[in-house]
Amino acid sequence: MRPDRVRELRQETVDMFYHGFDSYMKIAFPEDELRPVSCTPLSRDQKNPRNVELNDVLGNYSLTLIDSLSTLAILASAPPDDRNTGPKARRDFQDGVAALVQQYGDGTPGPSGKGLRAHGFDVDSKVQVFETVIRGVGGLLSAHLFAVGALPITGYSPRAPGDDPEDPRPVIWPNGLTYDGQLLRLALDLAQRLLPAFYTRTGMPYPRVNLRHGIPFYANSPLHRDSPVGAADGPPEITETCSAGAGSLVLEFTVLSRLTGDPRFEQLAKRAFWAVWSRKSQIGLIGAGVDAEQGHWVGPYAVIGAGADSFFEYALKSHILLSGQELPNRTFVPPNNGGPWTDPNTLFPPLSDVQNSPDTFLEAWHHAHAAIKRHLYSARDHPHYENVNLWTGSLVTNWVDSLGAYYSGLLVLAGEVDEAVETNLLYTAIWTRYAALPERWSIRDKTVEGGLGWWPLRPEFIESTYHLFRATKDPWYLYVGEMVLRDITRRCWTPCGWAGLQNVLDGQKSDRMESFFLGETAKYMYLLFDDRHPLNTLDAAYVFTTEGHPLIIPSAAPRRRTRPPKSDRKDVAVYFDDAFTNSCPPRPTTTPLSGSAVAARDDIYHAARMLDLHLLPASRPTVDGGQVSGQHMARSNFTFYPWTLPPELLPRNGTCAKIHHPEELILEFTSSNPGQAVGGSAFNYILGSQNMERLSADRIRISSLSGLKLTMHLDEEAEREWQVTKVNGVPLGRDEFLVFDWSILGEVSDPRFSLVRDAVIVKLQHLHRLDLLDNDTASSDHAPQDEREPSQFDALDDANHSAVLADLGSLVKSIFTRVAASLDLQLPTSLPGMGAGAGTASLPFNLVINQTAVTATGIGAAPLPPVSSPNGGGGTRIPSFGPVPEGAFPWTTVYAADDDACSGPLPESAPRDHQVILIRRGGCRFSAKLANIPAFAPSRTSLQLVVVVSDDDEHDSGGHGGGGDGAGLVRPLLDEVQRTPGGIPRRNPIAMVMVGGGEVVYQQLKVTSGLGMARRYFIESQGVRVRNIIVDEGDNEASLRG
Repeated sequence: MRPDRVRELRQETVDMFYHGFDSYMKIAFPEDELRPVSCTPLSRDQKNPRNVELNDVLGNYSLTLIDSLSTLAILASAPPDDRNTGPKARRDFQDGVAALVQQYGDGTPGPSGKGLRAHGFDVDSKVQVFETVIRGVGGLLSAHLFAVGALPITGYSPRAPGDDPEDPRPVIWPNGLTYDGQLLRLALDLAQRLLPAFYTRTGMPYPRVNLRHGIPFYANSPLHRDSPVGAADGPPEITETCSAGAGSLVLEFTVLSRLTGDPRFEQLAKRAFWAVWSRKSQIGLIGAGVDAEQGHWVGPYAVIGAGADSFFEYALKSHILLSGQELPNRTFVPPNNGGPWTDPNTLFPPLSDVQNSPDTFLEAWHHAHAAIKRHLYSARDHPHYENVNLWTGSLVTNWVDSLGAYYSGLLVLAGEVDEAVETNLLYTAIWTRYAALPERWSIRDKTVEGGLGWWPLRPEFIESTYHLFRATKDPWYLYVGEMVLRDITRRCWTPCGWAGLQNVLDGQKSDRMESFFLGETAKYMYLLFDDRHPLNTLDAAYVFTTEGHPLIIPSAAPRRRTRPPKSDRKDVAVYFDDAFTNSCPPRPTTTPLSGSAVAARDDIYHAARMLDLHLLPASRPTVDGGQVSGQHMARSNFTFYPWTLPPELLPRNGTCAKIHHPEELILEFTSSNPGQAVGGSAFNYILGSQNMERLSADRIRISSLSGLKLTMHLDEEAEREWQVTKVNGVPLGRDEFLVFDWSILGEVSDPRFSLVRDAVIVKLQHLHRLDLLDNDTASSDHAPQDEREPSQFDALDDANHSAVLADLGSLVKSIFTRVAASLDLQLPTSLPGMGAGAGTASLPFNLVINQTAVTATGIGAAPLPPVSSPNGGGGTRIPSFGPVPEGAFPWTTVYAADDDACSGPLPESAPRDHQVILIRRGGCRFSAKLANIPAFAPSRTSLQLVVVVSDDDEHDSGGHGGGGDGAGLVRPLLDEVQRTPGGIPRRNPIAMVMVGGGEVVYQQLKVTSGLGMARRYFIESQGVRVRNIIVDEGDNEASLRG
């Protein structure tokens, strides 16, 4: 875009801002907002206190002026022009501060602290904590930082060299006001009035507070413990807040604490953030709604938009703001001035250094983004984010909301530029389609979702456009900004300001100009068109809050404060992981001739197709219905988006990639018994089917194939695998699994759904017989004398044997004790069926440990022995207590090699008299280990299997590629024909498997009472494995998996 065109757009943005700001100051000030259609002020709804849409935000403290001050300070750095934009904006900024002080005082307790409207913000207004912090406190702090020179204004230098920014000297302004921190004191006054809301048992603030009276409407608050309040009239006050509302206070409150030296606010905001984060689900997602009083999630929704948006934003931006700063002072002594002192922090232990560390916030962002990318991100049609179940990750609703447009800008700050560019394209296409962003747009129906078609002048889309341009310098985003500016000018202008759209389809205006239009939308638009603005070149850890207010923690002057030596304590979290993005990528290479890498993307039209832009007529006359974007339409049709994009930015030889539509397969099984019923858990109301039972958040058991319907998608991103996405019409999360009993799959024979034996993974089962009633553990010595087995172990230390069994016994005993106590049960004390004359025996518990093992590969690999555990196919189950059925664990003799079996041949008795040889991994090749096993005559009592035990941290050396199903193990590579110690080819090759677990598993296998092996199975469809189906081979119910 030509510089003169950018200059014109910048000036038009200034005019847009001033049309709204001047109208507000002339018509509505000192009220909160302006009604742009009726040209009247907009104040709180005094007649209906429960009109939270208005009353949560409008607090009777001149909100629009507070929200606009930082935008005026930014316009004050405008390049020189014939309208004198910069100097005028600086005067308006200073006059705005003076007008605010006149109305609310200078923030001191004396007579000068009383303004025309109130002494500070002592007003009888019940407001939302979150909105008051981000708009009121944040706006005042940002304006203060501009006023004292901590944030730059061209030509304005209030600080002399050596001045301490935390203790600025007074500055005399041309309007006669001596600025000495009035805005900071007013911010402190406002924030102190919010403190009662933090008196909760969870650490998350109540959603609302009265600026004068506190929280008398929250009767259960610990604040009223010593002075209970009576029940309020009407329904009880709502305690539900949202993750964003509770967790997005850190930026404003931290800056306030650092500027005033009062640590209360920083600690409260951080504690609220961690209180939300600590409640994330097992798959790493946070919910949209949460009860601040009880601490539980309200609703099952996990989203990136409304309800959770700024929580993710503040995770990353808190790291940026706090980077390079000292940990906060936690030894603050309250001032002894006789005034009230409110500190909800006293309800909780102090935050640790880890919770205060900026690196811990970065860790939270990384894990939050990873969970979003895993469960909410969808590449179908074009990359976008879905709304999923908080616990399972399954699809809940299939729409995007306008608030979610911010996320692309946040990704830019995190260095995730590729993801930011691709996901932002969908919002650009939506804007092109409707000349605004409807509150919700349905991906499935390709229209406005549920009649939610309003756009109240929101800033999120232009905010992301600004950040993307800063990262890429791609002119495509300048044309996006021009489109937004043109459409706002055409659709939202009124003689008295700018009106939001009540309906983007018919252009109906709402009679409200929200404060964030001047505080955010106009601000980001201006910065997009002013590339050389001081904020765009500021090399400092400053951030924009979720309300668009720039904040920074000023550096203390060296002469006033010295940095203490670095602490050598180890409890400070320093977080780094190569798997996460920890640096900014290089700027994308621009394409020759056109100069736009975005316009040349091979998926540029995928988002356009989602909106059906190619079906819109190109020559329809301009209407104000949003179906057409205006008089500057593209000549062909709206496939070229934004509609302001000139044709020369499009590559002449552009090629589109194939749209991502995973291959889908639907399987339906014949219904043979529709009346079959299955008992289940409380989760089953989600499933609504008779042959499904939810076992856990990520496991659903299928008890019958009768009437079952599976929908599967072919995933070809990493490995070519099928993924079951729906079962009986119920969507599944990406990490949800279906569990099929082996018994119901045995007779299925169909290429689209076939049971396949796993050639790589087997299940090694070892039995331990434990005494849960006494401290002494037991193996076979608890059985009657005639059932005793011969000595099983050579060179086994009795003390070590007892120690291993004692550890297992203590573990299982503690589990059983907790279960028995919770269910009020009494554990049995004797073997069932014993006669009166037999006496009472200690009752052994049969602990079966299932150990994942991988088979060997290579020319020396031998078939596994035909013996398998009866549990491996629905056979006889092992009783929890008492004797074990004969043959249940066919291998009862184990030889444990003293070393890694590399130094020389093992004793001839090892393979002759033992069915299993146990060897540690390492020291030599796997083939060399087998070569040290003497020749032997095959029999039922001689060697059947060699088990190699690998340490958990051993690398893949000497192995062959294995899959993730082997718990990270690689297959042992036997790269030569098996030989005896004498070098003769072995007539009967020995089977080998390898398990993980290191020394713990090695010692457990040494003392086992019996070993067995079962094959693993999986489901294939048309020769491709189904990833999220688990075949339950009938494991013993009382068992541990390894």
